[in-house]
Amino acid sequence: MNDQKIHVAIAVLYRQNQFLMQLRDNIPGILYPGHWGLFGGHIESGEVPEVAIIRELQEEINYTPPAILNFSCYYDEKVVRHVYHAPLTVELDQLVLNEGWDMGLLTPQQVLQGECYSAKAGEYKPLGAPHQKILLDFIKLKPYS
Repeated sequence: MNDQKIHVAIAVLYRQNQFLMQLRDNIPGILYPGHWGLFGGHIESGEVPEVAIIRELQEEINYTPPAILNFSCYYDEKVVRHVYHAPLTVELDQLVLNEGWDMGLLTPQQVLQGECYSAKAGEYKPLGAPHQKILLDFIKLKPYS
């Protein structure tokens, strides 16, 4: 990971054919403010992606999956997204949202439509384009079934 791109580790967390997503804060200057995205974040210097995703899930929602599996890696001009997947084995009310505006379980139909209602925001919010693409690929391949 010695190139100039930002490396992040993100997780597709699934439960009963739904996918846990975070409604990102509506703060100017962050990527995809006010959009639904997958949980995860920057890989720290010297950290491997597999460790980073566990750390990020603990920090963001106080969740440690029973196992985390590699799904794929997505590259664009600025970011390398190391994508993992794991089952969500707890109810939403057992998670603690420490980062973001809202969270929710989205159906494949909502992912395809590219938006989901947030009660906290009081409106429909779009999915971030890279996160929607990752989930659509994941749904198509069904590595969780």
